[in-house]
Amino acid sequence: MEKPIIFSIDDDQQVLNAIARDLKTKYNNQYKIISTTSAKEALERITELKNEARAIAMFICDQRMPEMEGVEFLEETLKIYPEAKRILLTAYSDTEAAINAINKVQLDYYLMKPWDPAEEKLYPVIDDLLADWQSDYKPDFKGLRVIGYQYSPFSHNIKDYLAANLIPYLWLDIEKNPEAQKLLDINTLTKENLPVVFLDDGSILKQPDIAALAENIGTNPEITAEIYDVVIIGAGPAGLAAAVYGASEGLRTLVVERKAPGGQAGTSSRIENYLGFPSGLTGADLTRRAISQARRLGAEFLSPKEVVDIKEVENYKILTLGDGQEINCRSIIITTGVDYRKLDTKGIEDFTGAGVYYGAAITEASACKNKSVYIVGGGNSAGQSAVYLSKFADKVYIIIRRDSLSYTMSSYLIQQIADLPNIEVLTDTEVREAKGDTHLENLIIEHLPTGETTTGDAAALYIFIGAKPFTDWLGASVRRDQKGFIETGRDLTAYPEFTKSWKLSRDPFLLETSLPGIFAAGDVRSGAMNRVASAVGEGSMAISFVHKYLAEN
Repeated sequence: MEKPIIFSIDDDQQVLNAIARDLKTKYNNQYKIISTTSAKEALERITELKNEARAIAMFICDQRMPEMEGVEFLEETLKIYPEAKRILLTAYSDTEAAINAINKVQLDYYLMKPWDPAEEKLYPVIDDLLADWQSDYKPDFKGLRVIGYQYSPFSHNIKDYLAANLIPYLWLDIEKNPEAQKLLDINTLTKENLPVVFLDDGSILKQPDIAALAENIGTNPEITAEIYDVVIIGAGPAGLAAAVYGASEGLRTLVVERKAPGGQAGTSSRIENYLGFPSGLTGADLTRRAISQARRLGAEFLSPKEVVDIKEVENYKILTLGDGQEINCRSIIITTGVDYRKLDTKGIEDFTGAGVYYGAAITEASACKNKSVYIVGGGNSAGQSAVYLSKFADKVYIIIRRDSLSYTMSSYLIQQIADLPNIEVLTDTEVREAKGDTHLENLIIEHLPTGETTTGDAAALYIFIGAKPFTDWLGASVRRDQKGFIETGRDLTAYPEFTKSWKLSRDPFLLETSLPGIFAAGDVRSGAMNRVASAVGEGSMAISFVHKYLAEN
């Protein structure tokens, strides 16, 4: 743990050396002693320390300094570190100024120079003040701090990225947290600069896009190999399983992820039907374990990076990324998963990221405290989110078009929902319109059998409707079904034109696509089971087919 700071300022170098010497003699084990002769330099350093979330316990400042008087300096520090203790070093002639400053700058003590002997005139005073400071001291959060508006799509994207990548951060709502405005003020920033991210080292990112944020926090590593044995596109459960097995079996393995590891499963608040975890586990926990395991075994990760094209040169594959970089490899496993379909209803697009969210959006749950929220969808992801949100929201409504959840949701989740008094299932119902000013405030919903519409207050709407495979980026040479899911294995032989392009003497392997050496696993594959366990199984199984393909070539 970093030591709190005692900051001393005196333009007389000899006096400064003396106070620094005495402070280090007594307090160096518990506190960091910082000294300077320049008041303006001190103010700049204090701002930097605040941005780094460092604690300052005490300021000891001389009254007569050429750049600014001590009282003026302490008045400035009051804006940045109001909780710090303040001691003014004075000569006999400055006593009146010191007394007048007691209320103005919350002066705790004025100390006459010289203070010898320190054991009698310095240490007892400082001991008492430090003990008082320690009794009220609460360490600031150490890590990334994000300042923004709660209902800002830009802020939501940053929070969502950090949470999905398992990066701890502190959210400071500019409209509710006084500390947020204070940090803006001391750095001469305005609300027009929001969202703002304060990094661990105190540096500031104003309105960063995800690529810039990733680069600055070190989550965007570079390509290290000239050629990889296998590149896995997508870091959901299938991709992570493939990474673990590929790396453990000696393959030079790279995972490329366009957003954040975990996929849809990574945002799940509780997975309760995964083998070996009787109490369930969160999607974030499963993702964290899988990434740690894959990295320990030697797999590399590239995120956030998006693959936009695949080319073949003889038996090699070349992946082109969105920024123009190219990756050479011998085989590919596509595990890009699915996205939730867009809800094409009036007002939904206007409030996406500002009260309307696709998927779990766990980062926004705390903002729903004591409010009403709505969920559209009847699958397991919708049910898990409803259970999680019920811990925060006053009321959770699940909107489904059918007459029961039993068609699409696991029975254990249906039972949990039935046991929670603040969750209500609205059957035979649809959202007709989302309304609000700068963010979602109301939903108009229709009961389909009767045509009756009602309007309800809504702090948030979470949408879980259907699965759209993320395959639009693939060329026509990778065969897909009518819904866009990738065809693999024997299913490919049902297409008459397939035999014209497939020139190998063998049939495609079980998870192999219409291009030899390119495999698909998990939810992106046609006929997949859409379960975490099956995705993990397919991802690990794909590696065995990669070995067979590499042995041929």
